[in-house]
Amino acid sequence: MQVITRIAELRERLGQNGSQGKPTSATHAQQTVAFVPTMGNLHAGHISLIQQARPLATTVVASIFVNRLQFAPNEDFDRYPRTFDADCEGLKAAGADVLFFPEERELYPEPQGFVVQPPAIGQMLEERFRPGFFRGVSTVVLKLFNLVQPQIAIFGKKDYQQLRVIEALVRQLALPIQIIAAETGRDHDGLALSSRNGYLSPAERAEAPRLYQTLQAMQQRIRGGERNFLALENDAIELLRSHGWRPDYISLRHRQTLQPASADASEGVIVAAARLGTTRLIDNIEV
Repeated sequence: MQVITRIAELRERLGQNGSQGKPTSATHAQQTVAFVPTMGNLHAGHISLIQQARPLATTVVASIFVNRLQFAPNEDFDRYPRTFDADCEGLKAAGADVLFFPEERELYPEPQGFVVQPPAIGQMLEERFRPGFFRGVSTVVLKLFNLVQPQIAIFGKKDYQQLRVIEALVRQLALPIQIIAAETGRDHDGLALSSRNGYLSPAERAEAPRLYQTLQAMQQRIRGGERNFLALENDAIELLRSHGWRPDYISLRHRQTLQPASADASEGVIVAAARLGTTRLIDNIEV
């Protein structure tokens, strides 16, 4: 696996002719690039994305970049774990060909004045609690797409709203990229794999699977015919509160638009975010 820190070197490795993105040889012309962007501190869920990408492309590119633009002033940018050596080992073992690992000044050599403002799908749910988050995500992902110029990019369903925002970005800007949605990786007890799980104390880690269990119970009640979605959401929120959680939201939404689900709950997804101690966890389950 080749570790690249400079944009010019990345473009040379991927066979791009300067900023035009034209193949520099017949070999590169036949190249298919699959891309997995990350912020590092990788876990088994990240590694599974690389493994899924491997049979789909001749070149698998991962990136590690902790993107300051998507962190609010009160969030943990400086505290976010940096585990470069372990990340490299995992990526190499999973079959990544290239790791793009730029410094901040390489990706943002000047203040980023041009930004991507998401549409309605990025102005709800997470945005209420993390203002500017999807603007930062959309901006850095578009920039990375421009640099890597992949034909395929893989994103996990755990960050469900992020996945739908990126799909909308690719669709509305007519980017020639196929977005593949990967199923959420889970630990043996159902907890969604996340870099933030490392912040949990042992007692909190033992409690953390309750979030997914609560979503599963809500899913089963909907499948059983219950249609008072607001009551179901409130029941789930109160259940978590009774066990020491501080929920931000639990909501049944339409999978594609993330608007509140209709009465028949077809194509629904239950999305949730809640704090356990100082750690904010998110999860979802499709109905």
